[in-house]
Amino acid sequence: MAAGGRRVIFAGTPEFAVPPLQILLRGPEEVVAVLTQPDRPAGRGRAVAESPVKRTAVAHGLPVLQPTTLRDAAVQAQLRALQPDLMVVVAYGLLLPQAVLDIPRLGAINIHASLLPRYRGAAPIQRAIEQGETETGISIMQMERGLDSGPVLWVRRLPIEERETGGSLHDKLMQLGAEALREALDRLWDGRLHPEPQDHERATYAPKLKKAEALLDWQLAAADLDRLVRAFNPYPVAETRFRGKTLRIWEARPIPPTGLPAALPGTIMRADAGNLWVATGDGALALQKVQMPGKAPVEIGDFINGYRPEPGELLGSPAAPSA
Repeated sequence: MAAGGRRVIFAGTPEFAVPPLQILLRGPEEVVAVLTQPDRPAGRGRAVAESPVKRTAVAHGLPVLQPTTLRDAAVQAQLRALQPDLMVVVAYGLLLPQAVLDIPRLGAINIHASLLPRYRGAAPIQRAIEQGETETGISIMQMERGLDSGPVLWVRRLPIEERETGGSLHDKLMQLGAEALREALDRLWDGRLHPEPQDHERATYAPKLKKAEALLDWQLAAADLDRLVRAFNPYPVAETRFRGKTLRIWEARPIPPTGLPAALPGTIMRADAGNLWVATGDGALALQKVQMPGKAPVEIGDFINGYRPEPGELLGSPAAPSA
């Protein structure tokens, strides 16, 4: 990649993309425009909300573009008129057609929250926890038409802690992504980056999280359920059914099967002294922080005092997860 101008279009939408934008704002790059998703209703009141990236861009006086598609010829002409040297993309949320990828002199690079080619797709952070990985990281990738399939330019690795949640890992990778971008750009501008093609045979995928996945299957092993609870915190939040209502499970820990009596999966095995153990397909899951509908999350001792769950009660049902 040859040296030259440093005019950058930034494309991103959620909180994860804000630190990389802030890094660019410190220079030496010139951010000539910011692409972000259109304003949309959000929250309980469904009020129209700006994306975190838009709020940051507006606060710094940057031009903001919010097209509904990048396939529009007029939008492409608008981007071309900016004469960008590079596009930096972070969790933008819209498909970039080849015509857009071809506009910047150096193409487009993407910050992806996994060690590519593993966990291509929309939810690499949560899927890595769900699958029991012990390491993840940030890949700075040259974008092409395929899904997260372009050559890798720069990598930063990060261990996944034993009790990591989707939220805690998101925050770590958000900051690491900004650091990795700075390191990659410092090398890109003077031609010291060397693209490494991905081994497509080793690719795995991280599909978007679905609310239906939140309903726990107590037939699974306690260790598997523990990973789901952590991966789905803070979204979509693991849940089960308790006395006909949705019980959200924010925190839990696995209990190994050694010494436990046999019990039907989903059965409350212990409910005393701040302990609520639920039988699983292998071992038990000790619930630690839960939430009933319309209530705030509470520690399990407070839940036990308030609802008096009893050993032998059965959690779970075929009912659909909450909306």
